Amino acid sequence: MVRGKTQMKRIENAASRQVTFSKRRNGLLKKAFELSVLCDAEVALIIFSNRGKLFEFSSCSSLNNTIDRFQNRVKDQGLSGKAVQDHDHMELANGDTSSMAKTIEFIDSSRRKLLGDGLESCSIDELHQIENQLERSLAKIRDRKNLMLSEHIEQLREKEIRLLEQNAELREKCGMQLICPPSNGEEDGNEDDDVETEGDCRTMEVETELFIGPPKRQRNAKKTP
Repeated sequence: MVRGKTQMKRIENAASRQVTFSKRRNGLLKKAFELSVLCDAEVALIIFSNRGKLFEFSSCSSLNNTIDRFQNRVKDQGLSGKAVQDHDHMELANGDTSSMAKTIEFIDSSRRKLLGDGLESCSIDELHQIENQLERSLAKIRDRKNLMLSEHIEQLREKEIRLLEQNAELREKCGMQLICPPSNGEEDGNEDDDVETEGDCRTMEVETELFIGPPKRQRNAKKTP
């Protein structure tokens, strides 16, 4: 009768699980012993059951000697592994430095070509690319300059409006009236008419010492006999 393949999962039945543990434990201890004898190997085996019971095997006189040897070997491997890791990091850093140096050299060469230096070794295609790059850069610079000029003009206009409003407020506080200059083509108008104003401009009457009649000298001459 062919025995079926055992599935690698926990055995739910407690009795079956205990029987399987005993059989496979004994088989594992036997294999460890055979390996140590046949191959002259130092073998140590530690097993804890699910109830915490300890089972151990050592081909040496003491299991602790094998454990100490294992810990020392792991420590040595850790140091050697760290040295290898440091070496790898050093090589990576050197590679990054070399790559960075090449990048800096390429950027410096491109900058000098944009400034008009070192163009002797450039081909026609490279010169055409540099020309196109300069034209694109100039277009961006002009756009930025025009934008800044527009913003500056807008700020000046806003400042002008604020100054006019402050001027009007100050005139109102001082009891002064704002006089607007006459528009073109209206200079020959009637002097006695009110002056037409726009916005905050208002009509203002001006008092003078002028009078209609002959000069005082002539009147005084007539009174003398």
